[in-house]
Amino acid sequence: MDTYLVKELVTPFFFSVGIFTVLGVAIATLSDLSYKIVNSNLPLISAIEIFFLKIPEYIAYGLPISVLLSTLITYSRLSKDSEIIALRCGGISIFRLITPALILSLFVTSFTFIFNELVVPNTNYKITTILVQQLNEQRKFLLRQDIFYPEYVEVKQDNGKNSKQLKTLFYAEKFDGENMQSLTILDTEKKVLNKVIMSERGSWNNQNQVWDLFNGVIYDVAENPLIAKGSFFQKTQISFSKTPLELASKSRDPYEMNIFQSQEYIKLLRLLGDEKNVLMFQVRTAQKIAFPFVCIIFALVGSSLGCLPNTASKATSFSLCVGVVFGYYMISFFIGSLGLIGAISPFMAAWIPNVLGLLISIYLLFKPRFA
Repeated sequence: MDTYLVKELVTPFFFSVGIFTVLGVAIATLSDLSYKIVNSNLPLISAIEIFFLKIPEYIAYGLPISVLLSTLITYSRLSKDSEIIALRCGGISIFRLITPALILSLFVTSFTFIFNELVVPNTNYKITTILVQQLNEQRKFLLRQDIFYPEYVEVKQDNGKNSKQLKTLFYAEKFDGENMQSLTILDTEKKVLNKVIMSERGSWNNQNQVWDLFNGVIYDVAENPLIAKGSFFQKTQISFSKTPLELASKSRDPYEMNIFQSQEYIKLLRLLGDEKNVLMFQVRTAQKIAFPFVCIIFALVGSSLGCLPNTASKATSFSLCVGVVFGYYMISFFIGSLGLIGAISPFMAAWIPNVLGLLISIYLLFKPRFA
């Protein structure tokens, strides 16, 4: 029985993955690429590369939906042909009947998680890199211009409480992937402007853990800012945090990072005090962890609905699939929005839709269906 059910599930599953991937790439990507080729002069070779790089993202989106559709189609067909009734009369419980679907969903869940970690972020980032290089597109999370980093120190106040005080302000006009261009560094320790450093470029010296600055000037303004004299240099070194380089080199959209990269970037954002983006990355990271488990929820819902008596055709199964997917993603979008504004925790924002889906599937499983 298990072998028979697995064979019945696998064929529509792979067919569904192919269909949803092709539809996703065609609908969401082709029109946008055509516009960029015609109006933005995107090279055809780059457009073709982007097209193929988009495929992994839509495979990842299509996997849970394919689990839902394949279970709906398979168990609906078994119900329509009275095979479920025959198996039930042979003493097979409804829970035993859907076990092959659950095992398949566990495999798909594992694959989805690994695929989303190792493949999808890299292909998405490659697409962004191509568009930035070819069209000079501006991306919100890609720091290549105006890199700004304030460094703070903890200062103990007279009342015994600790407070943050600005120590150094770092600004770079551009980052070319290796060097910072047009740097300005302000030393403001003890609430006084002590020193201004301006440099043509700067690079991180990993061996000495310092910044190498080239072709610049140092203004010592601690005593009298009005008559400060500049000390010119061709090369000098300053001791300063590596964080500006990490911010620039690690900056990506949340969907262009795996979980480890997201966690590392959140630490950098905390150093900046950017709590809004910290919360957003926390929610997206939690959703990234929760998303693969949708495969198990959809397997339960699809097989439970499919096992209902008098289930109709494949067209009805497809319509049910669309309805379930639309409902899930609407709930997920709404709950996720609550997480983004801080109304609920990132964990709850990611897992509440899955919990609701699990409760619905349990209800469908225990719902009376046979005499």
